[in-house]
Amino acid sequence: WDDIVCPQLVSRYLGYVLNNSELSEALSGPGYASYQALSVRSWFRCVLQIFVDQPAESFARTESERSVDKAHMKQLGELTRLVFKLSEVESILLKAQVEPSSYKQEPKSALVQFIKAAGRAYSGLHMLPEKSDMVSKTLEYLGDVIKYIKPYFIKKGPPEGLQLVYSVMGCLVKHWALILATSKAQQLLFRIIDFLLLPHALFQQDKALPTALLSAVRESLPLYLQGLCIICCQSQTQGAYVKQQLRSIIQQYFGRFLPASPSSGPSIANHPILQALCDSTYSPHITYLQKTFVQVLRENYLQFKGQAPPARLASVLSFVLHVFQRTRNNGFCDMELLLPSLLKCLVLVNEPQVRKLSIEILQHMVENCRMPPEDRAAQLTSILRDFVQEYSTIYDHQVYNVLTTLAGMDQSLVISLIPTITQSLKNSECKQGLGRNTVQREAYRRLLLHLGESGQSEILKLESDES
Repeated sequence: WDDIVCPQLVSRYLGYVLNNSELSEALSGPGYASYQALSVRSWFRCVLQIFVDQPAESFARTESERSVDKAHMKQLGELTRLVFKLSEVESILLKAQVEPSSYKQEPKSALVQFIKAAGRAYSGLHMLPEKSDMVSKTLEYLGDVIKYIKPYFIKKGPPEGLQLVYSVMGCLVKHWALILATSKAQQLLFRIIDFLLLPHALFQQDKALPTALLSAVRESLPLYLQGLCIICCQSQTQGAYVKQQLRSIIQQYFGRFLPASPSSGPSIANHPILQALCDSTYSPHITYLQKTFVQVLRENYLQFKGQAPPARLASVLSFVLHVFQRTRNNGFCDMELLLPSLLKCLVLVNEPQVRKLSIEILQHMVENCRMPPEDRAAQLTSILRDFVQEYSTIYDHQVYNVLTTLAGMDQSLVISLIPTITQSLKNSECKQGLGRNTVQREAYRRLLLHLGESGQSEILKLESDES
């Protein structure tokens, strides 16, 4: 069916064709190899374009238009039933172990079911020729899918159409990730990223994205992020480019969906990137997503300008705390990137909310160090040692306060830092050239009082030095 034929006409007459046993049998013979694939493609297009003729604002529809929509949906439901009877489609559903009794009747649900089934069927293949053939077949099913969905973006609606497009395409990216990671599907993948996730308007400060579009992105973004991470972990051909684009997607949408403060706007707990990071089906691609997110966060949302804290710092920290709370079992932590910024917040920022959130995150980091792998504790100690050496000369009181807080979480951790803290104190005194700094020593003494026998022993050493 030519793409210029309206989807209502296609669904009506293709249904007649598929229901005509003699015609279907003739088209299944030699010379009509693509008959079934093109029928699936037409069905794809019809489902994606369910709302394409509706006005951008749903309230502008008339009663007659609503009755036409009902008739069209009935025809499309019948077409869906007939498409699921095609031998190619039945074969895919069988390989994915989808029982006929569980076939979906509603067109969108059926399309999503088919996409998931095709993804499972592909992942079950082992021979390279079989995989190559199925990649070609799935691309034939899709056709020029970007062309099918473009009308929604030209008229910026209706909202139901944008929701449909983003959810179906997000499902496609996640469940066909292994297919999209192949060189054959490379151009399609790049077009999906550029058209749906990183359109030009996203980077233009003077242009705001339509509310309906942003709402659709918010709902489906976890699907795209998880699918792209699978591709990054799998693909050697386009891995570098997709990794770069993934970072751009996280950078753009993390800020767009982050409220000005933890208590304003939509709840941080519903942030789409948080939902992607905390997927209950933990797997290597989620680990990759977490690492990429932390890199983006540190480079773009935790950078101080001199002593001035970054914008929306409380919201950023609240988001990070949510990640720790919801990934408790898999030990989410990237101390090398997160901890230095967190310690800097505790030294330079006096805002109570920021300090409270920072301390709670620090508590989670310390707890995670007790989990495998065992080198986490050594890594934490190393970062804290660098922190003491960098900040104690100028911000000695703030550093001691942070270490006192840490001692309440893990006393042995701070005890292991005593030689470093003492040496930093002496280096500071030497640099100042004014002899013993009694104020700083007294602040250090108060810290040592929290460190048991080791602290008492160090106090005696310092007192003997003074005498």
